[in-house]
Amino acid sequence: MLVLEKRKIDAQILEFNVMGDERGQLIALEEDMNIPFELKRVFYIYNTVGAIRRGNHANRYSRQILVSTSGSCKIHLDNGVETMEVELDKPNKGLFIANNVWREMYDFSDDCVLMVLSNKLYDPDEYIRDHDVFLEMVKNNLL
Repeated sequence: MLVLEKRKIDAQILEFNVMGDERGQLIALEEDMNIPFELKRVFYIYNTVGAIRRGNHANRYSRQILVSTSGSCKIHLDNGVETMEVELDKPNKGLFIANNVWREMYDFSDDCVLMVLSNKLYDPDEYIRDHDVFLEMVKNNLL
């Protein structure tokens, strides 16, 4: 039986500075300031069904930051050896996820809008969409 060495999941929570006054709040996201990469793509997920899991993939090259701009959701992360769960529930809290980390988003509140910032344009060939294939690639040091 092969025992894989424990390794840290390459993900971290980012806290964004909130500016505002009695008129409201503002959060600025700026490339190479509080976004640690060149920004190539922004997309968002909304009108999701709370019980449905989204994502279910790893990206070979893309690094991403997930921000729940409204509502909340949970993120399951897996590096092939360890897993962790993160809840996004504040618009000033982002989750940086490096490439080659499996992610699943779930438990969406009815009002959740999940924004994703990426350092790469969409390329379907960079996605690993089968978890068993992902685990095999980790086991064989192909990632």
